[in-house]
Amino acid sequence: MATPVEVPKLGNSVEECIIGRWMKHPGDAIAAGDVVAEIETDKTTFEVTAPVGGKLLATFFEEGAVVPVFTNFFVVGADGESADAFRPGSPAAAAAVVVATPAPMRMSPRARRFAEVHNFHPAAIVGSGPGGRILEEDIRKLYEARPAPAKRSHLRDTIARRMRESLATTAQYTLNSSADAAGLLVMRARLKASAGTADLNINHLVAFCTVRALAEVPSLNAEFTDGRIQEHAAVHLGFACDTPRGLLVPVIRDAHALSLSALAARMRDLADRTVAGTIGADDLKGATFTISNLGNLGIESFTPLLNPPQVAILGVNAIQLKAVRREGRVEFIDSIGFSLTCDHQAIDGAPGARFLQVLKTKIEGVEGECQNRF
Repeated sequence: MATPVEVPKLGNSVEECIIGRWMKHPGDAIAAGDVVAEIETDKTTFEVTAPVGGKLLATFFEEGAVVPVFTNFFVVGADGESADAFRPGSPAAAAAVVVATPAPMRMSPRARRFAEVHNFHPAAIVGSGPGGRILEEDIRKLYEARPAPAKRSHLRDTIARRMRESLATTAQYTLNSSADAAGLLVMRARLKASAGTADLNINHLVAFCTVRALAEVPSLNAEFTDGRIQEHAAVHLGFACDTPRGLLVPVIRDAHALSLSALAARMRDLADRTVAGTIGADDLKGATFTISNLGNLGIESFTPLLNPPQVAILGVNAIQLKAVRREGRVEFIDSIGFSLTCDHQAIDGAPGARFLQVLKTKIEGVEGECQNRF
């Protein structure tokens, strides 16, 4: 029996998706779990798999088409079956549809390690092991047979458009500051040596201090919309994430209410799903403040661009040696740099500078900030 598949709803706010790329074409033989198409929202990409095996009878839209969710967009069946009854707009199209959803995967340790090393996380695989367990050979074959990435995606176009809009609709200025990073490095070494906290890193510590600084300078945890400034009591922290498809910003909801360990765990989970392309659209919206960390790439200073309607974004730079004068003597310290971009329509220079002062204090006193907050 022919099985039509609908465009899935990739989040509460998503009403339509873009057909990014067809991985299979009409007439191709497919197995249950094979990736048939990539679909995109304005923020994420999702692989749609075949719910059953057979032949791809028909695809109803071209690549690049914008399609409402819950619309039939391909049909799987047997040789000789017709897909016409499921074509969008036909009377029978609403019957017997299947909504594509990602399936949980059981992987062997070797397969999981291969996936992590190669940063390869397909939405679904048919495993050849006992009970459908995914073996290293299964994921290796998919990895070696993966198609070359498209030269430019709709996501890339969306990023470009939003960056242009950011500069065109805001009055951006950037303040640069630094803090003594000795406490961060000592704290990181201590956490690394302790059971249960070894995976906490500098980025997690900086994010935690940033959230606490926003609690003291709430004017930066705000949005500027239609000429009005709205400060937020809750900190929904966005963090820039580099992915194979481009820059995305997952959001840690209610970051102000999380312990250091919980904040770090949430960041890791969101980053993993963002890079893998499995993150939902709802996890990529609603940030009230954003962090962009390029320090791990050795960047000493940069100008992060705002994500309107947010009024500020913090750039985190590399830790490097810096000469400072103390008690009439010149000393070299490990210093971490910060680049804060604000919208001058909502935030004057003094509040931005005060935020950096508060952040500096919290970074340099990070041990006290994190005490009893794991």
